[in-house]
Amino acid sequence: MPTSSLDPAMFDAPLHAQLESFVDDHREALLHCLDGLSEEEARRRLVPSKTTLLGLVKHATFVERVWFDEAVTRRSRQEIGLPASPDESFDLSAEETISSVLEGYRAACEASRAAGAGLGLDDVVSGNRRGPLPMRWIYLHLLRELAQHCGHADILREQVMAERLSGDTPTPSS
Repeated sequence: MPTSSLDPAMFDAPLHAQLESFVDDHREALLHCLDGLSEEEARRRLVPSKTTLLGLVKHATFVERVWFDEAVTRRSRQEIGLPASPDESFDLSAEETISSVLEGYRAACEASRAAGAGLGLDDVVSGNRRGPLPMRWIYLHLLRELAQHCGHADILREQVMAERLSGDTPTPSS
């Protein structure tokens, strides 16, 4: 298991190791946002957008695959089996479960770690629609994206847990 960014050994580690550590901390947090939830709670829409706890984890899988598969390998989203847009990556099929989405996310994270392991921060990849990008930018962008979604997950989980305690099921606001 990767070392936590809070481990004192990380304080003076090389930048690449620090970035990977911070990214892994956020990956772990997203994995745990579904702990102890029912399938219905994980799918519950509490905001007008498609954002649900289960959808956030599925979207994070998309993000991992865009940045560490599409950008690195130059394969198209269609070849990889990804939706064309980020918005579509929140869509959940009836067959998807907490278990299957978590399994897909864990696999995507492992594949991302493997893809990034052989690349330096100054290495440039050219498979993204933005054009050539250094790996340092990709790590920073991924970290920003995961941090944002961890914040969303914290709030949604807090709402779900508050509902559980109160017995109320609110409808998404418009």
